Amino acid sequence: MEATSSEVLPVIFVLAVPIATSLPLGLYMARVFSGQRTFLDFVLAPVERVILSLAAINTTQGMDWKRYSSALLLSNACMWIVSFLVVSFQGILPLNPDGIAGMEATLAFHTITSFVTNTNLQHYSGETGLSYLSQMIVITFLQFMTAAAGIAAAIAIVRALGGNGLETLGNFYLDTTRAAVRVLLPLAVVVAAVLMSQGAPMTFEGAERATTLEGAEQIIARGPVAAEVAIKQLGTNGGGYFGPNSTHPYENPTPLSNLLENWSILAIPMAMVVTVAAMLRRWRLGVMLFATMLALYLPLVSVAVQQETSGSMEGKEVRIGAAASAFWAASTTATSNGSINAMHDSLAPLSGLVLMIGMWLNNIFGGVGVGFINMLVYVVVTAFVAGMMVGRTPELLGKKVEAHEVKLASLVLVLHPLLILGGTAVACTVWVTTVDPGTTLAWLKNPGPHGFSEMLYEFSSASANNGSGFEGLGDNTSFWNLMTGLAMLLGRYIPIIAPLALAASLGRKVSARQTEGTLSTDTFTFGFTLWAVVVIVGVLTFMPAAVLGPIGEHLSMTAIAK
Repeated sequence: MEATSSEVLPVIFVLAVPIATSLPLGLYMARVFSGQRTFLDFVLAPVERVILSLAAINTTQGMDWKRYSSALLLSNACMWIVSFLVVSFQGILPLNPDGIAGMEATLAFHTITSFVTNTNLQHYSGETGLSYLSQMIVITFLQFMTAAAGIAAAIAIVRALGGNGLETLGNFYLDTTRAAVRVLLPLAVVVAAVLMSQGAPMTFEGAERATTLEGAEQIIARGPVAAEVAIKQLGTNGGGYFGPNSTHPYENPTPLSNLLENWSILAIPMAMVVTVAAMLRRWRLGVMLFATMLALYLPLVSVAVQQETSGSMEGKEVRIGAAASAFWAASTTATSNGSINAMHDSLAPLSGLVLMIGMWLNNIFGGVGVGFINMLVYVVVTAFVAGMMVGRTPELLGKKVEAHEVKLASLVLVLHPLLILGGTAVACTVWVTTVDPGTTLAWLKNPGPHGFSEMLYEFSSASANNGSGFEGLGDNTSFWNLMTGLAMLLGRYIPIIAPLALAASLGRKVSARQTEGTLSTDTFTFGFTLWAVVVIVGVLTFMPAAVLGPIGEHLSMTAIAK
């Protein structure tokens, strides 16, 4: 089947909505983090004051990058410990009407690591793996706080980039509270209310037992679904209340809910670019960054839609459609969201490649806050390369880019493929050397190129803090729980802390006056160079793995068809 206007036009509309809202939402976020008044202050300011007062936070105390990073790590470690204990002992804790037992140790380690790192990669089925208590005070709470931490880190970096002899980056606890209370909370309340109106459950009653037309009994899980789904999308979290995620009619009941969730996936990542431009007062820079990200994103969407509307409906729901499923899939990996409304394992090989590219590049709008952070790394590298090409000392926003900054940027660029390709290599070695195919290490049902893609996708998702998966992989084993847990930890914190140090180094420098020879970073030429650097680095790094996996599978399927 070929794509028709009735399929493509809704995709264009769904894309246009978050682009249109990026300006007002981005300006609102800029006012929030600049300490300016907003129209929601009369409701949200008292909530913020109560939280900061109870936590005894001194909001006037500034933090340099080391203290800011330490606060982020310490708060995340505390949340990890408490959350691990809750899911491990949920069987004896309240709000568990269905009697769900505590999690096995390695699965609990993976689950909490996943949600603390804003990855939300699930090796369990949500409705049968967690009690209502765990879903609320662990999963939903972490989806607010880890998203807020990502936004806070991005805001600290923006302050540093705009600084001139700046020594502090703000206060982590204040920034995180503002992100959670003033940005995520009001949006989540509105989205959850609309989802409830469309049929998403919000109840503490246990699972419903129904009798089918054939006379069999069917257990229908439910719970506080709408609230979790709202923040999972807005915070680019992606962890589903139900195992099938947003393919489940309780998570995504209607076309309106599908539109709203698509908007929620893209809204804050797109608005973040506007926030950066507003806080730096560099609108041409914002336009350049937004256009560059769109130039990376739109080809991926186009390929995915073309591939899926030309293929089968396997793994996709008729009520959602092939084009809408392809658009969601491309968006959820380009933004580090990870939720699904179709089975990614059933997509065409080149569509699967599109999803992996989104995670390999990891800077196309990206997760809330961290998408801009990842793009900043490429901006620094591009400024360095462009400066060397024209024979000038590289500069970024009037600050000289020197060896220290380039080393920190290079650390992030090298770490990401190392985690993905190194982890996949270890998985292949362990699987091939397994003596007994009946052991828990025999996790592949497809030992060919598709099986390789499943393992490559899993490490791509973990390292990019995405959370989606090729679910043909048997991933709930000690090996996968521990290996991807390690990838998530390293893939989350080093790419945040290193850019914080990088931006702080630039912030301490005194801005030089612009001259005719100053390298401008807000032009079409720089934007094209940035786009080319991202693409070239991605191709050179991941092409061999792509050939062994999705490209090899596509070629073999083409040969069979002939």
